[in-house]
Amino acid sequence: MAPQLSKGTCPEAGLRADELRALVAELKAYLGACPPPAHPWCAGAVVLAGRGPVVALHEAVGWAVRYASYDESADRGVELPPERWVPMRTDTVFDLASLSKLFTAVLAVRHLRLDTQVHAYLPEFRPGITVRHLLGHTSGFRPELPFYEAPDRRARLQMLYDEQPLHAPGTVRVYSDLNFIALQVALERVTGEPLDTLVRDGITVPLGMADTRYNPPPSWRPRIAATEDQRRPWGRLDRGMVHGTVHDENAYAMGGVAGHAGLFSTAWDLALLCRALLDAGGPYTGFELDQPWFMGELAGPRTAGHTGFTGTSMVLDPDTDTFLVLLANSVHPCRSWRDGSAPRAAAATRLARAASGGGR
Repeated sequence: MAPQLSKGTCPEAGLRADELRALVAELKAYLGACPPPAHPWCAGAVVLAGRGPVVALHEAVGWAVRYASYDESADRGVELPPERWVPMRTDTVFDLASLSKLFTAVLAVRHLRLDTQVHAYLPEFRPGITVRHLLGHTSGFRPELPFYEAPDRRARLQMLYDEQPLHAPGTVRVYSDLNFIALQVALERVTGEPLDTLVRDGITVPLGMADTRYNPPPSWRPRIAATEDQRRPWGRLDRGMVHGTVHDENAYAMGGVAGHAGLFSTAWDLALLCRALLDAGGPYTGFELDQPWFMGELAGPRTAGHTGFTGTSMVLDPDTDTFLVLLANSVHPCRSWRDGSAPRAAAATRLARAASGGGR
């Protein structure tokens, strides 16, 4: 059954209105003009916060599309004519980047046994690495491989199977996209279904997430936030301004469907996922836990969430029954303009304070 969410007031959600107003004001400030060499954190953003079944804040700021390209010699964005700027809306669709990993994690917990070696599902895969190692980033794998250079799927899979761990499994945590690409391959082998079908049938349709999918159709493009003017040397492919297709080069090479990246969604749809996860009561295997660098004062031993390279993040806190979705296009027009996670942490801190003081 889809979780029940409705737009309501701060008193109805038991949240302090002044803190949520401050959250939005601070977010707008991060969009403001900055003296060189600094840049705005993002061109625009959508923020959503709630408690229980009530969404008390759902607001859009800034621009979904503002730049035509990036001028690397001047380190500035080449703006479109103002009449072609596209404002953010609360239903703007974002490239989720690594938030896609959460969907893969949910499916892995459902279809695979955590302490079983991946080799049992994929005989081609090296022995000694369990599903739990992949979900917890303790497989020993390096962060990524250049799958975008491989000529086809078979070659990409062989690169994965040939990869030698840098550390003994279970000894060192190294965040790696390879873990979730391996989970995708294992899930597809076990179920006989492609990952996009598994996500659709197992997560998005049951939860009523109508605006969440891989490879959004061209008809969605006017609602999608642009990402990066992707060119070498800062990018790995020469694609120009990416808008409506996945930003991650490896996910792009994999046809837009990958265990580590590729999903597009809206803030409301992700709130439905947050509510479903909170209602299920955890544990949140495969999620990041207790990470103040993007969870701010909301961080705690049971606080779960994740971030995405394009500027996305999601946090859910079972202790206060709150959830926060912050979606931004902080790689628009270039990934070099990304500047840490201070806005994410600040927003989460405001929600934590809002939850501690009731609904004033």
